[in-house]
Amino acid sequence: MPSRHACLSTDSSSSLESHRHPLLSDNDINNILVNGAQISLTKLKRARSFNARIYYYAEIGVYLEVSLSRGAGINDATREQLQRIHNEATHLHMDANKKLALKTSN
Repeated sequence: MPSRHACLSTDSSSSLESHRHPLLSDNDINNILVNGAQISLTKLKRARSFNARIYYYAEIGVYLEVSLSRGAGINDATREQLQRIHNEATHLHMDANKKLALKTSN
């Protein structure tokens, strides 16, 4: 016989599922991804250390990777915008690394 706690959790979860309303629309997830990537790009531009730059660059990569999920309501315009942000971040990160390498070699 299942415990009382198990029965209560089953009953409450089934009633929650029948009354569940999605909190995010497809538009919201697209905005969240693009805005998050833009915030990370801004932080990448201001980063003063290699570790900070690589962290924000990785964050942008995660936003891009998530955008590749099919069936999540992410549209092609969002993917293209994230790709542009990622390309800009790549160039910024690589340029900063070149400057750092030149500074340390002198």
